[in-house]
Amino acid sequence: MTKTWTLDGSSYTSSNCITCGVVYFVPSSVWNEQQNNGGFHYCPSGHKQGWDKSDSEAARVRRERDRLKQRLAEEKDSHREAMGRAQKNLDNANRRAAAHKGNVTKLKKRASAGVCPCCSRTFQNLARHMHSKHPDFADDKSNVVPIKDATA
Repeated sequence: MTKTWTLDGSSYTSSNCITCGVVYFVPSSVWNEQQNNGGFHYCPSGHKQGWDKSDSEAARVRRERDRLKQRLAEEKDSHREAMGRAQKNLDNANRRAAAHKGNVTKLKKRASAGVCPCCSRTFQNLARHMHSKHPDFADDKSNVVPIKDATA
């Protein structure tokens, strides 16, 4: 356990030797410098006391900073990859939508010209043909637009 003492205007830190247990004093500026940046001093019996440079506060802060920088870089890479995948998925979806839209347009034009979408034959009255020859083509009749009868 350490304690700070002031003697003749100078500050000292007291400590117990971890080897022999003797109480000794070190100038607080030296103590703080060694604790922050690593360094050693000796007890009156000659036992080495202090902090290894890799165990210093500055080294711990540096390691933590480096870990956080690495984590940030990994997160940025992950985000960039996810955005790339999302953009590719969006591009693929847009291409598929455009292809489907083209197919629908093609079928609409063929049907308006009287061409059967099932057998590619041309008919004057496509609605009558679809109803009689291909009744299961459009099970959902809600999307079928009725064609006006030419005789009416």
